Amino acid sequence: MSVSCIIVDDEPLAREVLEKYVSDCPLLNLNKSCSNSFEAMDVLDRINIGIVFLDINMPKLSGISMIRSLERPPEIIFTTAYPEFAVEGFDLDAADYLVKPFSFERFLKAVNKAVKRIENRKAEGNAADQKKFLMVKADGKIYQLDHSSIYLLEAMGDYVRIHTDNGVITTYETLKKMEEILPEELFLRVHRSYLIAIEKISFLEGNRLRIIESDIPVGQSYRNKLMKRMEERR
Repeated sequence: MSVSCIIVDDEPLAREVLEKYVSDCPLLNLNKSCSNSFEAMDVLDRINIGIVFLDINMPKLSGISMIRSLERPPEIIFTTAYPEFAVEGFDLDAADYLVKPFSFERFLKAVNKAVKRIENRKAEGNAADQKKFLMVKADGKIYQLDHSSIYLLEAMGDYVRIHTDNGVITTYETLKKMEEILPEELFLRVHRSYLIAIEKISFLEGNRLRIIESDIPVGQSYRNKLMKRMEERR
């Protein structure tokens, strides 16, 4: 299991330490190292991130304020030099709280706790919902779309166009929400505007994918994960 993560800290040296720790941990895939909360929020809005290593005391918008602004925050591991913030951090249901400076061993313990929480959440979701279809509202109706019929989801501002074997349905929803709802073993984000059904890929040429009869651009930050998933299916 590989978990995507981001680092959020306004101190360059602190980011360097975390970047080294993340690179030495095979469980983690670093998506971006951010110097402030606003940069991190932009990433979280576009990409499904599993773990955020988050400093608390940052200018303009603190780590705690950032988390409170998120509707569905990922697993949070707070990293700070101020232990007095620990209680408030755990009130936000953080996975762990690391007080700087911390060792690699302590870092790994926090990562394992966060990964375990992610695995438990997925297991609970699978047990509670064995549906093989997606329910969406569009045109005053509620559609039940079989996962196997969906091959492409396209962000269009505040809407998402869902391309299926039976036509296109436009729903008032975000692509990030669709990414969270659909099973990750079947669907993959390949661009900030596109989510695709992996089994529907015809071929990859350069930075473009052919899905059925559609040519889809592949974002640079998504390419490595796409290549890995395609390799796994060989």
